[in-house]
Amino acid sequence: MNRILAALAGLALAAPVAAHAQVAAAPAVTAASPAPAVQEATSRTPITVAEVEAAQRAWGAGLVAIAAANREGGPQRANAVALDALNRLYGFESGPVLFKPTLTRAPQTFRVTRESALAYFVGQDPAFPGDTGFALGDWRAVAIENAAVRVVGDMALTMGNVRITDGQGRVTSVDKTWAFQRDAAGNLRIVLHHSSLPFAG
Repeated sequence: MNRILAALAGLALAAPVAAHAQVAAAPAVTAASPAPAVQEATSRTPITVAEVEAAQRAWGAGLVAIAAANREGGPQRANAVALDALNRLYGFESGPVLFKPTLTRAPQTFRVTRESALAYFVGQDPAFPGDTGFALGDWRAVAIENAAVRVVGDMALTMGNVRITDGQGRVTSVDKTWAFQRDAAGNLRIVLHHSSLPFAG
């Protein structure tokens, strides 16, 4: 936890990058363009920017897959796909994930457990009556544009825009910050996920 807070404190010093990641429902995913990043060496195996971009594309593909499962098999099928995505992409096995979704409110703003995160993505949980299932929308593609990537040993922080396109071509844009950390098997896991709508004032 201290590594996350320390890395976040230094995020503002990261150099801008122009990383783009495009995700579509098709199995093939466009590779992200190379991007510079701030990287600090530690004794642990460092994360590469390419790994970070791959993890971001996997998140986008997961969202598109949940939406497709809902269209094709309904909420029950979507629930199974969402649970699989949470297990593959997030670090709930090692502890709480610092997850602040876009569309939550007090007293259930923060979703630090697998169950509460699942409720946000697919709803259907009476313990979270305000959740209608964000991932059940008719999402078809996800584009990610990083403003900066900062890699500190076995942890990477990203900040930027995520644009999600629905079946009618309408685009929803959110500001997103992620922190990724290696698990015991060497896979990147999301340990922090903050999402908000752009300021409209």
